[in-house]
Amino acid sequence: MKKAVIYCRVSTNKKEQQTSLERQATELIRFAKENGFDVREVVSEKASGFHVDREGILHILDLVEKSEINILLIQDDTRLGRGHAKTALLHHFRKREISIFTVQDQGAVSLSEADEMILDILSIVEEYQRKLHNSKIKRGMRKAVENGYRPEQNLKNRTHGGRSKKDVPIEEIIRLRERKLTFHDIAVTLKGLGYDVSKATINRRYQEWERKQP
Repeated sequence: MKKAVIYCRVSTNKKEQQTSLERQATELIRFAKENGFDVREVVSEKASGFHVDREGILHILDLVEKSEINILLIQDDTRLGRGHAKTALLHHFRKREISIFTVQDQGAVSLSEADEMILDILSIVEEYQRKLHNSKIKRGMRKAVENGYRPEQNLKNRTHGGRSKKDVPIEEIIRLRERKLTFHDIAVTLKGLGYDVSKATINRRYQEWERKQP
């Protein structure tokens, strides 16, 4: 379904800018009707385009996360933002497969060659970050197994659906520490088992356990 949200923005509180907001909304509503978009909401705000922490934009990001919209309608790409803020938002919406249409382009937003190149670079960097993260998890697991750790005996600790477990399994931390793994490697290994826990938390919990020992 073409579930759309309209976003209108001006940068100042001047009286004439209020007229601009109204004009943007009117044009975008007409554009939506002409293209058969189902407008779920019209979001208007007065804020600088160089910032991403705008109440209207944050609200739209919430709608995206809830899968309530899949189309963003704006007058032109500068309404979305300027500078790094615009690039960050374009990248965020592209990752979540949100289509952006503008009145100015009378269709999908037309980006400059430089903008397209930056977005491509960001996508490549993120992909390699994911590969690096997965490699670190595999390395941690491999090192643990080489030192006698048997993850198949601990799968019962994972939550249903593979979601991260909040509780830190101190027994696993102790067992892995005894096998000479660093706190970093323990954090990576536990993440591979479904525990969302940081190196600092593991270090703290291990020290708490040590202090309790006779």
